[in-house]
Amino acid sequence: MAVRRLSAVVMVVVMVVLVGGGSGYPAEDLVVRLPGQPYVSFKQYAGYVDLDLRTGKSFFYYFVEADNDADHKPLTLWLNGGPGCSSIGGGAFTELGPFFPLGDGRGLRKNTQSWNKASNLLFVESPAGVGWSYSNTTSDYTTNDAQTAWDMYTFFIEWYKKFPSFVSRELFLTGESYAGHYIPQLAVALLNHNEQCTDFKFNIKGLAIGNPLLNIDRDAPAVYEYYWSHGMLSDEIGLTLMSDCNFEDYTITSPHNESKACNDALLKASHIITQYINDYDVTLDVCYPSIVEQELRMKKTVTKMSNGVDVCMSFERCFYFNLPEVQHALHANRTMLPYSWTMCSTGVLNYTESDGNINMIPLLKRILKSRIPVWIYSGDQDSVVPLLGSRSLVREMAQDLEFNISVPYGVWFHKGQVGGWVTEYGNLLTFATVRGASHLVPYAQPSRALRMFTSFIRGARLPNDTHPSISPGDSPI
Repeated sequence: MAVRRLSAVVMVVVMVVLVGGGSGYPAEDLVVRLPGQPYVSFKQYAGYVDLDLRTGKSFFYYFVEADNDADHKPLTLWLNGGPGCSSIGGGAFTELGPFFPLGDGRGLRKNTQSWNKASNLLFVESPAGVGWSYSNTTSDYTTNDAQTAWDMYTFFIEWYKKFPSFVSRELFLTGESYAGHYIPQLAVALLNHNEQCTDFKFNIKGLAIGNPLLNIDRDAPAVYEYYWSHGMLSDEIGLTLMSDCNFEDYTITSPHNESKACNDALLKASHIITQYINDYDVTLDVCYPSIVEQELRMKKTVTKMSNGVDVCMSFERCFYFNLPEVQHALHANRTMLPYSWTMCSTGVLNYTESDGNINMIPLLKRILKSRIPVWIYSGDQDSVVPLLGSRSLVREMAQDLEFNISVPYGVWFHKGQVGGWVTEYGNLLTFATVRGASHLVPYAQPSRALRMFTSFIRGARLPNDTHPSISPGDSPI
């Protein structure tokens, strides 16, 4: 992201943010109450931030105050991946936000492990074409990593005009999956701003990314290593994949290899796995869409529990967001888009697929050199971006930066049980697993995820004994 793109216009916008607007929140964006919502004492805001008046590009956001003492708690941005998946449908209403959909798709239940117990939360549907974010110019729906990072940087500048009291607030950047691309590139854009501007700087305090796509050359073979190590592939297929496939030539747009043995094994593995398994969590049962959609239309409760997780929540959520009264309460869909809300954009967004091949490690190194802590965490039941690749990438990155091990690899605890495993390098770079968690860590292990997040934003290490000291105010976790 070129620093020189910071135009004089943007500089003026920054000054407006700094000197004008007061500290109040925008009354027009206040969400009074969502349909079927239980009572809560904190406030919610939702609406649009206009990025480009010329093309009519506008991003939809959802902001949730911290559950208590919101004025003294940081701001955390959450982005889902895809590319092209909704952070509001994912993070906000399926994982770490204050509410989950009810089984009938017409109401909400409270998430007792919401991350707003520790921080103010901001969710954004990005890029244009995702969820309710849109543009009046068709060409804006063709985009890529660089444009998405620039748009999110512009979003922040404009969002601060709505919420000026957050300009100097501590800022944490978080997300999962393809946010392994979104978050580092956004962080670098904000750092570029900080280097260029003297009057206003983003107060970035840390990055945390779950099961992130960082380097396809390592993340791709890790998928098949994971399948084989978990007994999901035969020795014949697994060993062929690991011996005959050259994953250094693997790309998202052209995953096949020059080796016929490798290509045959890839096809066999894909057939075996995708037919029967939820590859985002290999321990969870699957939800059957045709049955669920019919039951929702008939006003039946369709919650299907597997290991304590509602595996049909995504369908209940989609039904809820397409209710006109829900969209009205959220100030969403103001242009009456000619398509329904969906979790991931299909048929609208044209995202440059080859950007998934970009190696994010150099960007993370730059961020770490700026003394900004980075946490990479992995749900250990995920086969889509498994811990095997992430762990080795973090270790290699630490070696390149000459970071010594500051916390040896070992267990961390929550509520007297093993929460996962963790290691730390140079007091800046942390790799942690969350035991029993999926690709969507807070969805499958909400309590452990909140424990981890709280440690992250407090700059504290995860507890390494079964009875960590509890201080006042720690009761949510």
